[in-house]
Amino acid sequence: MTRDRIVVVGDLMNDIVVVPRGPIMPDTDTESQVRPRPGGSAANTAAWLGSLGAPVDFVGAVGDADAETHAELFRTGGVTPHLQVEPGLPTGIIVILVNGEERSMLTERGANAAFSGVTLTDELLDTAAIVHLSGYTLVKDFGPGAAQRILDRVRERGIPFAVTPGSYGYLSVYGAERFLDDIRGAEILIPNLAEGRLLSGKQGPLDVGRALLAHAPIVLLTRGSLGVTLFRRDQPPLEVPAPPVANLVDPTGAGDALAAGFLAHWVRSRDPEAAVRAGVLIAARAVMLFGGRPPV
Repeated sequence: MTRDRIVVVGDLMNDIVVVPRGPIMPDTDTESQVRPRPGGSAANTAAWLGSLGAPVDFVGAVGDADAETHAELFRTGGVTPHLQVEPGLPTGIIVILVNGEERSMLTERGANAAFSGVTLTDELLDTAAIVHLSGYTLVKDFGPGAAQRILDRVRERGIPFAVTPGSYGYLSVYGAERFLDDIRGAEILIPNLAEGRLLSGKQGPLDVGRALLAHAPIVLLTRGSLGVTLFRRDQPPLEVPAPPVANLVDPTGAGDALAAGFLAHWVRSRDPEAAVRAGVLIAARAVMLFGGRPPV
C-alpha cells in the first residue's frame, strides 16, 4: 500500500471570531466584527492541506448536532473526514477576541474531550506518509490515554509524526517534561516562541531552537510577523522572514496554515528549507482572513 497521505489528528471547533472596533467597554456595547467560523488547530491544518491539493485525512470528534455540516465542509475542501460523533455533546466552541497580533480565547472543548481514537483505523495508518497531531490532543483533549495510545501505534509502524504544541496556557498546566516525554520520537516540532521557551527552559530564540533539537530533528520556531527559524541537527539555523502583509485581519490559525504549507511540501520533497518557505507564504495568506481556515 502506498504511504502518501497526511493524517491529521486533533481538535475540531466552532469558532466565534470577534474583532472589536475599539477598546472593549465594560458593562455596555462595543462595536465589533463578529464572524462564526469552523476551527480547531488540527482541523484548520487539515483544511489548509486540502486547499493545497495534498492528500489529507482528518481524525477527530464532533457533536451530533452539526456532525454532517462539518463532514461536508471537510469533503468540499478536499479533506477526507473520519469523525467520532458524540450524541448529546456539543462540538467544541471557542470565542476568539482579536487585538492586532494578539488573541484571547474563551474555550469549551466539547466533544473533543470524548475522542477515543476509534476512527484512526489501522487501514488509515497504513496509508500515512506522516501523522500530524495538534498539541491540544495531548494536553487537553481526548479521553484518558487516547493520545498516548495513538502515538504508540504510530511509532510501532515507524510512521514519522509532527506536533504543534498548541495552547501555552494548557501546556504550562500539563507540564513541559511530561509533554516532551509524550512526543518522544517526533520528526517535526512546530512551537511558537512562548511555547518553545516553556518546553526548553531557554529564553533566546536561538537557544530555544537548539535545545528543542534534542526532542525532534526538525524544529520550526514561529515568531509571528518576525517569521520562522528552521533548526536542524548539525546544520546552522535558517531565518525565514514573514512576507509583508497588506491587511492584517486575524492571526487565528496562522501557525496551523504554516504547518500545512510545510507538511504539504515536505511530504513531496523531504526538503525542509523549501518547505518552510512555502509554509511562511501560506501563513501570510491566513492572517488576511477571518478565522483559521481558507475559504471553501
